[in-house]
Amino acid sequence: MTPSRRERALVRPHVVTGGRARPTRNIFDLVTLVMAARTDMTGLSPEKRRVLELCRGGALSVAEVAGHLSLPLSVVKVLLSDLVDSGHIVTRVGGPDDGETSTRLLQEVLNGLRARL
Repeated sequence: MTPSRRERALVRPHVVTGGRARPTRNIFDLVTLVMAARTDMTGLSPEKRRVLELCRGGALSVAEVAGHLSLPLSVVKVLLSDLVDSGHIVTRVGGPDDGETSTRLLQEVLNGLRARL
């Protein structure tokens, strides 16, 4: 049984991160992809276990992980850095940014937003 949103809100972010406010590594942005590298969950907190379960299905962005866990991005970055340090997950940064691709992507997003409004 998964805890309700109200029950999850009772656990303070500093408890989830062990009192830390910053990750040990500054390698994460919203679109950094994370993937499970190890399946052994011995000794991991429930939140770290959930991250690994999410990442088993394939690569997820940091923003997606935060959304699935309903946790602040800063908390998720601390959890992810711990999992990178322990070898449980690996990261992959998006490809090089060329102006044409980003302009085209932004235009598609704009068109989609206009269609919804």
